[in-house]
Amino acid sequence: MSSEPGPGLPFLPGCAFRDPMPHPCQGPVTDRVAPEHLEPPEHTSGEAGAPPDPPLDSPGELKTSFHRSQTLGYKNGYALSRLPTVGIGGERLYVNQLSQPDLDELSNTRPVLTYGQSKLTPPSGFVPAHVAFDKKILKFDAYFQEDVPLSAEEAYRIRQVGIYYFLEDDSISVMEPVVQNSGLPQGKLLRRHRVPKNDRGDHYHWKDLNRGMNITMYSRTYRIVDCDPFTQVFLESQGVELNPPEEMVFDPYTEKRRMPITKYTPPLQVDRLKQFLTYDKQVLRFYAVWDDAASMFGERQPYIIHYYLADDTVEVREVYQKNDGRHPFPVLIKRQRLPKTFVDRKKTFPSCVLEISDLEVLEWHTAKDFAVGKATTILGRTFFIYDCDNFTRNFYRDKFGITDFQPVEINKKQPEEVPQVIPPYNGFGILEDSLQNCFSLHPKPPRKDIIKMLENDHKVLRYQLALESPNPEDRKRRFILSYFLSDDMISIYEPRVRNSGIIGGKYLGKTRVAKPGSTTENATYYEPSDLTIGSAIEADPPVFLWRRQDKLP
Repeated sequence: MSSEPGPGLPFLPGCAFRDPMPHPCQGPVTDRVAPEHLEPPEHTSGEAGAPPDPPLDSPGELKTSFHRSQTLGYKNGYALSRLPTVGIGGERLYVNQLSQPDLDELSNTRPVLTYGQSKLTPPSGFVPAHVAFDKKILKFDAYFQEDVPLSAEEAYRIRQVGIYYFLEDDSISVMEPVVQNSGLPQGKLLRRHRVPKNDRGDHYHWKDLNRGMNITMYSRTYRIVDCDPFTQVFLESQGVELNPPEEMVFDPYTEKRRMPITKYTPPLQVDRLKQFLTYDKQVLRFYAVWDDAASMFGERQPYIIHYYLADDTVEVREVYQKNDGRHPFPVLIKRQRLPKTFVDRKKTFPSCVLEISDLEVLEWHTAKDFAVGKATTILGRTFFIYDCDNFTRNFYRDKFGITDFQPVEINKKQPEEVPQVIPPYNGFGILEDSLQNCFSLHPKPPRKDIIKMLENDHKVLRYQLALESPNPEDRKRRFILSYFLSDDMISIYEPRVRNSGIIGGKYLGKTRVAKPGSTTENATYYEPSDLTIGSAIEADPPVFLWRRQDKLP
């Protein structure tokens, strides 16, 4: 058997030849290996010596098979389609055969044993503009000038903006950086859209943008001064010749506000930095008093004066005592430089200023102005310094040579005792109970003898009384006095007598009766020893005489 291909058919290395053209005597085409030698078919028709039949591919061939080749099949359960190699009736198709260059490439290709043949990169397909230029933006730095007609400090204003060109849809947006407390509507000045270029319907394109040029959008002219690196690379890659960048123009009024105010400061005789480094955290402490007893509701109050050597500032603190009745606010004068002598003020100068500068003060308080036994006036208050601490004594001894630091005794004035005047008893309630209103705003009831009340509970002394009166009718009246031993109270009752013309009943309610001559401060009351037969009792203001008494139950 020979594997050589037939005439006009391609040869594939490693593949057996399959003749797609069937022999007239072999029936339809089948997948079989071609034999090495095909014997010419015997002629069954015609006589011996007759001419052979014409070949099948001759024009006068008669077709007997009109089958179409199979193009659909299944492999591993999946439907696959393949290109036909023969046409109707078994005719050979040259359309789906490999060309000579393809055959040469296959013959020259060496097999790859390990990983197989490398895959070729497929040709790039069509990419639309909205995908190719997605999120690609050209940024230009620009500014525009805005007139300010109603300002005396500025005639125009420079506003810096950023022009963004979107390559995706050729739209433009203008943004201004937001500055806090600028008072201007900033942010998005021009929303993203295609900006018209002229009245003919044209729109701005990225070819119309360049550095160092003016662009007018909606009657506002922007000056483009620079662009970002991506924009520069993109424009240069498209063949656009970029102009040299320009410097950004700033607002003159804003730059003027940022400049520090020039002030003439005279040279100081004292080096503040050296003073701070030398006397940092060193404080002089003085003990002083402010005597304000001459004013209404005034008193003498203790204070502590702190003098900070680092910056010549003074602080005054109050000294609080327990239950002094003052709000605990420690600082009377906060730490600050205190003026000693002011410059002669004019009549037009306000008497109250927010801040005192060196222009209004001729002399400030220094450490020389504070000494033990000397009065110092600070912001209208006169403080008398009577003592200081040990560090202050050593500082004045080394700095100024002062050695006299004898503390001054401050005699505290005792408050004048105001005599308490107790008003006379008005007769309402018990005297001890009413007297508590003179001692406290929240009176408490007087304490009672509980043991006496328990021992003498329900023990009452009863006496019969007669009224001592110049009127003969009242002399005949009889009364019953009850003395309660539990709380030393007395009650008087008059029995009713028919047709006497006097209404009887309770004459004196249960109360304690004071003896004649007793005062509110030293009150004495009737006791059981004072109630004897024949004695008299005064009960507001009638006088009763004892007649008899009953037995104690």
